[in-house]
Amino acid sequence: MSTTSTRPASRTRRNVAQFVRFALVGASGVVVNLIALVVVKRLGPGPEVALFALRPTEFHVRWYHLYSTIAFLVANLWNFQLNRSWTFRSSRHSAWWREYWPFLAVGMLGQLIGLVLLTLLMHHGSPISLPTDPLDDTTGLRTRLYWAQLIVIVVVTPLSFVLNKVWTFAAVRTRHLEAVPPHPMAGQELQQLDADESDPA
Repeated sequence: MSTTSTRPASRTRRNVAQFVRFALVGASGVVVNLIALVVVKRLGPGPEVALFALRPTEFHVRWYHLYSTIAFLVANLWNFQLNRSWTFRSSRHSAWWREYWPFLAVGMLGQLIGLVLLTLLMHHGSPISLPTDPLDDTTGLRTRLYWAQLIVIVVVTPLSFVLNKVWTFAAVRTRHLEAVPPHPMAGQELQQLDADESDPA
């Protein structure tokens, strides 16, 4: 098999493996996010109580915006550590703080988008507002905020993966082919690729 044809195939395998790992980490992060959300919701006022108005609009910053942000920060730190040590294996190539701040920035961008979507799902006048029947907040599984947060996570995760791959964990997308272990049968091909990349010619 030629080096030219092997290169795209090996890159595709690495990308798929990274996305699967990223998704698994994200799944664990969903659990952490929701646990944190449940805890802060139980400690604070009702989620839809207004904190302050966003004048001159009819919208308000409500407690669920704060709860969602706190849950995001907890899950973001959890996800970062797992992605750094397992998904992209970049801990040997870059300092913790140097990678964390871009990861946090990407996460905050996703959180801002998520807060807009969360507002649309929670606001009773929104065309995509979650129904109060059966989501009447009488039990955990019937709590609108929990379902809205879950929908936000599902929507934002693919965007976070792309941005983190091309920016936060850039060290593993350039020259560190060992970041994701290749298929055993592709070992010699990847070694040849690495040698070709280091060839000054």
